[in-house]
Amino acid sequence: MKASLIIFAFILISSLTYSQDKIESDIDYALQYAKKGIYWALANIPERKSSINNDLISEDRLYASVKLEKEVNGIKIESTGFYQTLEVKITIYRSNDSLESDGYLKATNEENEKK
Repeated sequence: MKASLIIFAFILISSLTYSQDKIESDIDYALQYAKKGIYWALANIPERKSSINNDLISEDRLYASVKLEKEVNGIKIESTGFYQTLEVKITIYRSNDSLESDGYLKATNEENEKK
């Protein structure tokens, strides 16, 4: 009786550990897809539009849904990464100054004249 109880406890603990590892791995995939959405938005900041929405789809699978909005002196990016039944959302805010220093935006003509 004790032996079967110990075996049952071992099986239960090992299955829980496997489940946690699987969930952790799935979350990592969704997070990576959300990050790809952030990088896509940073590379595609519109000059004239105040916002863009885009879905990153490959091989008939939705990997990320991205929303970029221009705000006063900066931008806001929301990216939702999807993997199987999980979704991870990342929201970042970046100022125009930091976008310029990182090379995502070009300096405006007024700023170029001051320099």
